[in-house]
Amino acid sequence: MSRLNIASPDQAQRTVERLYQDLERRILASPPGLCPVDLQLSFLKLCHAQTCGKCVPCRVGLGQLQNLLEDVLEGRGDQGTLDLIRDTATNIMDSADCAIGYEAARMVLTGMEGFEEDYRSHIEHGKCSCHFDRPVPCVAHCPANVDIPGYIALVKEGRYEDAVKLIRKDNPFPTACALICEHPCEAKCRRGMIDSPVNIRGLKRMAVDNARADRVPVPEKAESTGKRVAVIGGGPGGLSAAYYLELMGHHAVVFEEKARLGGMLRYGIPNYRFPRVRLQEDIDTVLSTGVEVKLNTRIGGGQGEIPLSRLREEYDAVYIAIGAHTDKKVGIEGEDAKGVMSAVELLRKIGDEEFPDFTGKTVLVVGGGNVAMDCTRSAIRLGAKKVGIAYRRRQEDMTALPEEVEGAIAEGAELYSLKAPHRIETDENGNVTALWVQPQIIGPIDAWGRARPIQADVPLLRIPCDIVIVAIGQGIVTDHFEQSGLSVKRGTIAAMSDAAVQDMDGVFAGGDCVTGPATVIRAIAAGKVAAANIDEYLGYHHEISCDVEIPPADIGDREPCGRIQLAEAEASERRSTFEPFECGMTEQEACQEAGRCLRCDRYGYGAFRGGRITSW
Repeated sequence: MSRLNIASPDQAQRTVERLYQDLERRILASPPGLCPVDLQLSFLKLCHAQTCGKCVPCRVGLGQLQNLLEDVLEGRGDQGTLDLIRDTATNIMDSADCAIGYEAARMVLTGMEGFEEDYRSHIEHGKCSCHFDRPVPCVAHCPANVDIPGYIALVKEGRYEDAVKLIRKDNPFPTACALICEHPCEAKCRRGMIDSPVNIRGLKRMAVDNARADRVPVPEKAESTGKRVAVIGGGPGGLSAAYYLELMGHHAVVFEEKARLGGMLRYGIPNYRFPRVRLQEDIDTVLSTGVEVKLNTRIGGGQGEIPLSRLREEYDAVYIAIGAHTDKKVGIEGEDAKGVMSAVELLRKIGDEEFPDFTGKTVLVVGGGNVAMDCTRSAIRLGAKKVGIAYRRRQEDMTALPEEVEGAIAEGAELYSLKAPHRIETDENGNVTALWVQPQIIGPIDAWGRARPIQADVPLLRIPCDIVIVAIGQGIVTDHFEQSGLSVKRGTIAAMSDAAVQDMDGVFAGGDCVTGPATVIRAIAAGKVAAANIDEYLGYHHEISCDVEIPPADIGDREPCGRIQLAEAEASERRSTFEPFECGMTEQEACQEAGRCLRCDRYGYGAFRGGRITSW
């Protein structure tokens, strides 16, 4: 009888697996600004190395494509080279025996369509169309372009007040972003090539926890220009614009329809994520510059409302930052029943400290974004007996941050994935009794790279519940602005890249009312851009500076090191209170985490091709 052995990877295979893991980290950490042609050549070489070599299209064809791309990068190419690349890639797609050859060739064709200008730049000018003045990856991915390496270095030295000053140069809401920002800056952090991205948001929190924003003095204001700017909306976008306008010497007057400032920071984010007292720190800082506020004041055409035309007559410029504060309907039977409420309605009540009583109720949240997770975790804290999340895609397809989804599940929420809402069942009194859903199966990949759900050939599923919370997005109230002559497209105000609207001189718009519902940091960035362009419109060119000296880069080695994660209170404890559950870093943790930063701002990060020159 022959002996059988248990198969196990040998040393070579284990090494290959580690190399693949390293490669995966490098791809994830790929920053913006890399030469796309050069990057495509690298991927093509990787695909060629993965082929079995049995068929000619892969073995020979992919090699010829590499040579042709090399000709483009070396400056030896012409229009005929591009035509030959297309023909060769098309022939490989038509004749390759396996998916590797087909997909490699398809990738080349996709690249030629997506960045044709870069191919032509190499042919006509002998260099990439990229420029060397691009910011480092973390700064490039921050919508407000905050100097992230700079304030990380300041946190490492314990200079927290200076760190807040540096952040506030580009973002007047450092506390808000330290606690609830979606940290897009971490997506391409090059530390990920070594181990994992730096915990940038955690280090920002370390700064604001040790130097409260309202206690850090704001920069000295420029001399008054005598100009007055009306800002419609007291959310993060409007207040950011007002802050910078005041620093530039223009007087900003904020018109807010609600009784308190903050916008969705107050009325869309629960206290357990962002305590109202911490929000007030940022608001007080903005108001300390001299911003004038008119609360309970609505801009519109109704009785007691102020028309836009009047603001345009009385002020030198107007900035519209009204946000997205209305709910969206699912469009299913029964959505007007008793017990159905929108996410906007629920979170607004919580923001006004009017807490609904869900004690003993079964709550079902429809949606898969961060707002849906806020509603889910709030419902748990409001005493619900059971809370579920109905989402038509898979958990990995949710647009909410993974930690938010995991947090909701840890607190007891049940996820009904691949369940599309079909109708809401009610009793004889019109009260919600259940949500009927149509099970889905995951299907083809859509244009955004997400798997699209399609209806499963199975019966509808009944999920009993007492309350349905709809969290599928927010809308924008644009009726008055459209009646005033502003262009509205697909429910948003049409504005150009400089925030100026197309139909009324001196009127600017930005944030959610232009882009649709987005993140807080994007609204802040829009306010900052609008302030700069309003300043130019008024005939000035003020610059916001910061006199903080950033520490020099440490030239020591950066050994692989684990990422410090912010600690949280136990799920069993936090699920019953709206008190904040996330803990900040200790001084030891912050020093170690800040030390992981590679200081790309000092040592470079890109690979731009000019002929065969690579700059690091």
